[in-house]
Amino acid sequence: MRSFIIGGLAILAGCQTMATGTDVAARITHPSVASRAALQNAVNDALHTEVLLAASALTASSILVIERNPPRSMQNQAATGRNMDPPMRFHLVLNNSECILVDQRDESRHLLEDTTCAAE
Repeated sequence: MRSFIIGGLAILAGCQTMATGTDVAARITHPSVASRAALQNAVNDALHTEVLLAASALTASSILVIERNPPRSMQNQAATGRNMDPPMRFHLVLNNSECILVDQRDESRHLLEDTTCAAE
């Protein structure tokens, strides 16, 4: 019984150390060429491909949703049928004074340098 209690306490302590309690949902304020480049690079690195983001991405909301391009036929027409792949979701958080983009697929975190953000 004693080892069960100690094991349970160790699990709880491990969960608390992985929590990011100072994260606050945020949006980008004062977007600039440098902040847009930082966001673009972070998303491209996370997805291992090049994506096109709107200049206003993450300025009105903390959520960024990226849908996959539909498959194309050899004639470059959209293939028929439904695309069952879920969209990729990111959210922007403010942690202390740092703007961090979090990939919701694996909770990986990407620091956005040269970016100012404010809590939502």
